[in-house]
Amino acid sequence: MHEELVDHLTRSTPLSRGEALRVIQDVLAWFDETTQEYVRRRHRELQAEGLRNTAIFEQIEADLKYRAVAPPELTLRQLRRMVYG
Repeated sequence: MHEELVDHLTRSTPLSRGEALRVIQDVLAWFDETTQEYVRRRHRELQAEGLRNTAIFEQIEADLKYRAVAPPELTLRQLRRMVYG
């Protein structure tokens, strides 16, 4: 799977075939994350950094605009519901 990309990475970087394949799989998994999964993960990460919910949800709202496939704009209330139900 993704042989052309693996070949390209092994030619253009010092990565071995196995390393290139792992990088591709990691990137694909990263972009496979749903909006809800992303919001929950980022909430946990920012909370662990000591941020409070007001700052957390504002940061997540700003970050979502820069995702590879940006979801529709979500309100702060919609973001909170993703985390707390």
